[in-house]
Amino acid sequence: MEKVRVKDKEFGPYLTEAVIAAKVKELADALNRDYAGKKPLFIAILNGSFMFASDLFKQINIDAEISFIKLASYKGMKSSGNVITAIGLEQDLYARDVIIVEDIVDTGKTLHHFLPQLQHQQPASLRIAALLHKPEATQFPLQIDYVGFAIPNKFVVGYGLDYDGLGRNLKEIYQLA
Repeated sequence: MEKVRVKDKEFGPYLTEAVIAAKVKELADALNRDYAGKKPLFIAILNGSFMFASDLFKQINIDAEISFIKLASYKGMKSSGNVITAIGLEQDLYARDVIIVEDIVDTGKTLHHFLPQLQHQQPASLRIAALLHKPEATQFPLQIDYVGFAIPNKFVVGYGLDYDGLGRNLKEIYQLA
């Protein structure tokens, strides 16, 4: 992995494609074990989680469904402070086992505002699977049930994560240099 430039910023190598794939497999194995005999609904948060959700769901070998919702709170490299729901959820969550699939949890604000909307629908269970978590940045404590990597509070791109819409297509994850 070499450094990459996205817009006006330089990013250094952080997590390789192989390391990410191994962690996704590990998370899928845990989900397959924990939800054996159930039929969970995975709700992937767009746009960032699309690669993680796709790779994770390919490894799920139990009966399961997946849906997508678009929530946003980022503009450029900073959280806007506002959570915007752009695409709504159509499934009924009542008595369903629900797993939120997130690319990254940093401040926790997005999920902090979204989870009550889901809990209002009375799912049987509600868990969070996040590829990345920035514990140092967390301002809204959340229980993240399945965490791929705890990372420092540095800006990252690649594997679905973007900087102003760019860099999502990188196979690896890069950290701001």
